[in-house]
Amino acid sequence: MGEEAINMGEDIALSSEPHFVLVHGISGGSWCWYKIRCLMENSGYKVSCVDLKGAGIDQADANSILSFDDYNKPLMDFMSSLPDNEQVILVGHSAGGLSITQATHKLAKKIRLAVYLAATMLKLGFWTHQDIQDGIPDLSSFSDVYELGFGLGCDQPPTSAIIKKEFQRQIIYQMSPQEDSTLASMLLRPGPILALQSAKFKEEDEDDNGVDKVKRVYIKTTHDHVIKPQQQEAMIKRWPPSQVYVLDSDHSPFFSSPFVLFGLLVKAAASVGYI
Repeated sequence: MGEEAINMGEDIALSSEPHFVLVHGISGGSWCWYKIRCLMENSGYKVSCVDLKGAGIDQADANSILSFDDYNKPLMDFMSSLPDNEQVILVGHSAGGLSITQATHKLAKKIRLAVYLAATMLKLGFWTHQDIQDGIPDLSSFSDVYELGFGLGCDQPPTSAIIKKEFQRQIIYQMSPQEDSTLASMLLRPGPILALQSAKFKEEDEDDNGVDKVKRVYIKTTHDHVIKPQQQEAMIKRWPPSQVYVLDSDHSPFFSSPFVLFGLLVKAAASVGYI
């Protein structure tokens, strides 16, 4: 009996350890997090990295992914598979912010904290012109930077996009090590922009806890050319998180500032009772 009680105590202690679930942005994949995952696992944290549909090692063609629900299904399936008594720290980068927001609407009970890293943080997705202005990158100052795919035909809106290789370092990785931007140029894939633009969430989608009861942290990136600092500020003002941290980095701090980012994620975990 005494040994059983000790084992139960160990199970409770293990379940109280933070489990970080890391979600990439458009064109990325779980590979983006390799430095952060290494730092976390070497420090004893549990980490899961998810490839959304058409990203990373998922074989789907971005031009065939036409709805946000379809694109985000790998994350929702992963979250649904977690034990009912487990809560995670959900981290979304860039467009991954839309992915974790959908999770907070539908599976709030399984989320201890949502962390938006240089991310699109819109409570209900793209419903208004202001949502589009705040949440969608405007790269027009860099000229014609996108390579587009037209899976529904040339007379229809584009179904996929990727930043052309010659612009990737300048726009996404300008403060990152050269070897990381070189790796990224080999691994980035077109993202399903039509599916992302269809991301709209309804209040009635919320589970019993409600999206506003999930504590949120925003990590700003001050030299961001993708989700510009003024866009980040606008989203923070419209839907204020409980904490805002600031990182002196480009759009990809998992490459340019991994140690500082790791420290901020641990700090965020401590803010919700993890040590």
